[in-house]
Amino acid sequence: MSVELIAIVPRTPLQTTPKATPGIMSDLDVASHYNLPSEYPEEWPAALDEENGSDEEPLERTRSRPRKSRYFALERTPSDWRNGYGSRRGKETRENAHDDEPDPLGRGDSVLRILKQKGLRLEEESGKRSRFLLSSTSFSPALFLSQAHHSDSIESLIAGLDHLSHSIDQKSASLKVLVEANFERFVRAKATIDSVYTEMRDQGVAKEQTLAPRRSGHFRSLSGQRGVSPSPSSVGQVAPRKTALVKESEYGLKGIRAPLVEASVKAEEVWGPALGGRDREQVLKSVMETMEKQRDVYEIGSHLSKSIQQRDYDSVFEQYTKARTLANRAKSIVEQASSSRRQLSDHEAHTILAMGRMWLDVDEQIHLFKRELWRRLGDAPTTSTTSTASGPVEEHMELIGALLELGVDDNPIWTWLHSRYEFLKTKIISFCERCKVEIEILRRRLAAEDKPSAKTVASYLRLAPRDGSADVQERLDTDHVIELWDCIKTYLDRLLSSQGGLVGELLDFWEVAHAFIDGSRQRLLPVGFEGESRKHHKLSPANVEELERGAVELVNLIRDNVLALFNEPPTEDISLLSSPIPPSPTTPVSHGVTPTESRFKLDPKNLPIIAPQRGEHWEGFAFWPPFSNSLSGVHYLSKFLVIVGTAASEMAALRPVSSSGSTYDLLKSLVSVARERSARIACTAWSKDAEVCKMLEDWTRDSEKRDLTKMPGLFVGFESAILGGMQKILYISEAMSKSGTVDVVTQPPAKLLQMVRTQFVSSVYKALSGLVENAEHATPSDEDNEWVITRPVMASQALDAALSVLAADSVNSQDRNVRILLTLSNLKALQSEYVPQLITNFEVSFSVKLTEEGKTIRDVLKQIEDRLFQSYTTPTIGLLTKTITTGIESPDWVPQTDRPDQVRPYVYKTLLALVLVHTEISTTIPSTVSAGASRASPNSPTSLLNSVLTHLLVQISTALLNSFRSRDNFALSALMQATLDTEFIAQTLSQYSTEEASGIQSQIYVELDRRTTNEARAKLQADLGELRVVLKRLRDRTKGEFACFRKPRSGHKHTPT
Repeated sequence: MSVELIAIVPRTPLQTTPKATPGIMSDLDVASHYNLPSEYPEEWPAALDEENGSDEEPLERTRSRPRKSRYFALERTPSDWRNGYGSRRGKETRENAHDDEPDPLGRGDSVLRILKQKGLRLEEESGKRSRFLLSSTSFSPALFLSQAHHSDSIESLIAGLDHLSHSIDQKSASLKVLVEANFERFVRAKATIDSVYTEMRDQGVAKEQTLAPRRSGHFRSLSGQRGVSPSPSSVGQVAPRKTALVKESEYGLKGIRAPLVEASVKAEEVWGPALGGRDREQVLKSVMETMEKQRDVYEIGSHLSKSIQQRDYDSVFEQYTKARTLANRAKSIVEQASSSRRQLSDHEAHTILAMGRMWLDVDEQIHLFKRELWRRLGDAPTTSTTSTASGPVEEHMELIGALLELGVDDNPIWTWLHSRYEFLKTKIISFCERCKVEIEILRRRLAAEDKPSAKTVASYLRLAPRDGSADVQERLDTDHVIELWDCIKTYLDRLLSSQGGLVGELLDFWEVAHAFIDGSRQRLLPVGFEGESRKHHKLSPANVEELERGAVELVNLIRDNVLALFNEPPTEDISLLSSPIPPSPTTPVSHGVTPTESRFKLDPKNLPIIAPQRGEHWEGFAFWPPFSNSLSGVHYLSKFLVIVGTAASEMAALRPVSSSGSTYDLLKSLVSVARERSARIACTAWSKDAEVCKMLEDWTRDSEKRDLTKMPGLFVGFESAILGGMQKILYISEAMSKSGTVDVVTQPPAKLLQMVRTQFVSSVYKALSGLVENAEHATPSDEDNEWVITRPVMASQALDAALSVLAADSVNSQDRNVRILLTLSNLKALQSEYVPQLITNFEVSFSVKLTEEGKTIRDVLKQIEDRLFQSYTTPTIGLLTKTITTGIESPDWVPQTDRPDQVRPYVYKTLLALVLVHTEISTTIPSTVSAGASRASPNSPTSLLNSVLTHLLVQISTALLNSFRSRDNFALSALMQATLDTEFIAQTLSQYSTEEASGIQSQIYVELDRRTTNEARAKLQADLGELRVVLKRLRDRTKGEFACFRKPRSGHKHTPT
């Protein structure tokens, strides 16, 4: 029974433990305790000097420790565990540790191989080797790091520490689970051992004896036992019999030891000569000599196994070459003996047997090793590299070289190229099928939502960059629409990108395949044992042809999937995500393109259904998100076509594709079809959004041009963004920026240009029609809703001041005249600045002239302006005409005296009405009042104020003429009053007089002269001087009331209030 087992057996008070002294321990115990090689060593072993200090404690210190409890084996200190676990020692005091082990810091090589690379060879020095092995108790961390990892960086050491911590946590967790799961079994086993030991030890003792309680580590148990000491009588009663398993009877073996010794002696005397014959001795000696001579042969198998486990390919090749050389030597011995017809000598027979045994082992190991290499070669990607002693090497090249070095029947180069082709084909099919379904699910969910309102669409159209920049910082559509756009872009990127996409993997594959075809890659590959693998260095013509067909097939596969996205209607089958086929070990994992993969864990019984047809323009386009606006559409479609055009150009540059005319034409057709479909749906969405452009009008002033609202700038920004996107869609110029590509992007056909041209003119016309509608009809205001607070309740004066600044930009949109005036001002700006800018932008972008279209747009602008102008002035003209007609036809219009000194009240009413018009225009459009507000020439642009007052003056003159014509004759007093009224109005509004107004005034005097007598005519001529004095006095008296009609002095600039 072991010392440790005895130590944990419970003791009863009937047994007394004598005080431990050195004399009681046997020589074997002393040697075992101090790890000595024998009971009587001649010197202290040097290996023990390297142990921890805890291993060198003297025997007396161990003996002087207090008695341990029965469970002391579960209460070991860390040093006890270190000394007991993994530190078994042999006869030469060396630990039975492993010969080698993996690097504890996670490096791919083993510890001894790392040290070998550093220049330290410790295979035969087990003492020094143990200090570098983590499983050894003499492991030295400082020595290990200084020798094995002295050149590692801090990052690699930190990564190694994480790997070591993770390994310790895994082992600790498994040990903890084992102990927790089997703790009760441990306790029951311990109790059973105690019971059996007690029964065997006390064999023959009376059963009725009462056993003393077990020792307890608790202080109360110790104190309670101190007062109880067994009496001599009680000791005598429990004395065990002579057959009890106690130390005095050598644990029950004393009685049979003597007969056994006698029987052994007799057996030796009888069978010794027969079993130990001299012949047997000679045979054994001969076998030992033969094995000693063939030691290298017998060690090849173990060395090969070790090299395979460590993936030391150089060592594997060395051992395998050595084994094949020895096997050929044994074969030649047999052939020579057979040719000479002689018997093999004993030495030759032993040699052949040793070689055969060795070759069977080596051949089996190499066969398994080749199978593993074939498996890894089939999974090796094109661009993966591995680190070797000579530097980084491509993984597939390393594996191909290993197979060629070992010698194989199949060509590993062709096998790997064919496996990569199959891998890419499967990956492209699975990726495109999954992404197609994901895009359709998002499209169906989006189509099932409510159609956004015109205000919602207009809110995103406002986000178009007004400076014409290509970079868009704002989200141009709703979150769900942008999500679908991003998913489609991600799909095209992962499929068609040359950097990380499937097209990139295809290009890498063909680059490597082409290098193998022309033989440049084979220069670095070995030729194998005696040149047996040289035949695999060159691909056969059939293999080359099949590789070229495979490359063309992959290109067509990618093209077909992209073409299906742009040219085919949305797919109806989306069952792929509800019942996916689990991938096999060689099947590539297909990841989707959606940002939230959890959204596609679908219930097969509740799949999104196809939305009912509502006649929407996007229903037949799988790549256009439902309800997407044209702004986000042209932004993303221009990116899509750049991706498609670039990928098509790169694929067309491949030699098998360029030599195949049909595939090259198909790639050109792909770009053309994608462009045509994109332009068509974009123009349709553009037309829809142009009808919503009227909602861009929010009746707030432009921050830079106060006489305009924000609508012209927003409309021009929207149109410019659409034109820029359409230009990129039609020409795809960015796709040809890379060198080394083949041109597959053709010039846009004339029908596409005409479609864009027509849509541009149509969008401008629809936007202008919306301006008229906004001006003539008030839009619903938030003030009409009792649940909307039109002005925030603020107590702070600072907030009120800020609100007043914001209010300065807004106008009274409920006033029809204000709306019309601002719209007229916007129209003038569109006519003179914005629309010509758009036309120029279109002509530059698409290299066409819009002569007829520009004239049409200008005519439409003039018609709309005339319509709104008449709409604004007609009510005022009606009021003025009524005032003038009523005043002149009034009975008291004729003065009582022949020399009137006042104009009639209707004149003041008429002029005050014009003052109100002047005030309304100047406050609504402040920048129109300036020193230069005069009509220099018919072709120069005039202000809106001048245009309105000039037109009203003409209408006032016409009303005066018609009213005077209604009277049959004019006496002298009536003639004087008519002249005074007409001249007062003409002189007050002289700034706005035109040739037409002057002609009508001259016609008034002709009509007056025609309806009066010669006497009255003569007196009028005589009193003209006095009439001028009256006019001057009246104008001076009304100078303040009608100052707005006076022409500003030269150099004086009027500042609007």
